[in-house]
Amino acid sequence: MRIDHANLLPKLITLLCLFCAQVSAQEVIHEEKSKYRDITVTQQGDRRCLLFNVHRGDRNQTCMLVSNPDELVFDYTRMSFAGLLLNPNPKSVLVIGLGGGSIPMTFSDLFPDARIDVVEVDEAVVRVAEEFFNYRDTENMKVFVDDGRPFIKRAGLRGVTYDFIVLDAFSGDYIPEHMLTREFLQEVKSIMTDESVLVANTFSTSRLYDHESVTYQRVFNEFFNFKLPTSGNRIIITQLEALPPRGELVARARELADSLTKYGVPLNDYPRRLSTRVDWDMSRRELTDQYSPANLLRRN
Repeated sequence: MRIDHANLLPKLITLLCLFCAQVSAQEVIHEEKSKYRDITVTQQGDRRCLLFNVHRGDRNQTCMLVSNPDELVFDYTRMSFAGLLLNPNPKSVLVIGLGGGSIPMTFSDLFPDARIDVVEVDEAVVRVAEEFFNYRDTENMKVFVDDGRPFIKRAGLRGVTYDFIVLDAFSGDYIPEHMLTREFLQEVKSIMTDESVLVANTFSTSRLYDHESVTYQRVFNEFFNFKLPTSGNRIIITQLEALPPRGELVARARELADSLTKYGVPLNDYPRRLSTRVDWDMSRRELTDQYSPANLLRRN
């Protein structure tokens, strides 16, 4: 096949100019360095994003459409609400990891009478969420500046339980290894009841996938593995009781879909994507407090 270099060069120049224009249009509206990370807020047109610079470059943690803040921008954020297929009316919600606050604020909007506790280790992230992403504590929703694991440990010792638990403490390429271990998941189980659902946001690639899957399976026996071809994240969804059959998930999706439309959550599409099929290496070692090289595994 003969390549027409004369016509190709102008096209490449045009594409380069378009790319440069997009980059230049992205304005940095806030930057700061906290105890834990570099924090940047950018805006390009209607889209405002929170970025954490960790280890291997910038990764969007939260994005918001300024003209429509209710709409959830990221696949993984929308996917987190698939947990409502297991518990459609939580009275108490725990979210580990604030980011820009889109997940807890959506819960607050959906369930205004529910108690919503948010745990964020970085007080700078809380300030940025308040200033740039509309997060506000309410009478029923409060953010605690704390590490998620000791918060959960103390809650278990006090006998506090939650109906819906979201583990979303992952930022950029960094995974807090102390919140991936068998011992940690046992602590999470201590704040769950038979009606509770656990939703964990994590990655769908790397050798960590096998170790993490084995760990969740050893603690919970079975979980829904939720992945989309458009996302590098996966959502683990589980509970203490046996998981509901697909027919029940479909029926519940039909009941709830309309209430999630304004957030951009395509709930009716989710039941068919929730799988319990084992697609990981069962011979991998489970993650424990003594063995949890999560960040090394993530890079392979």
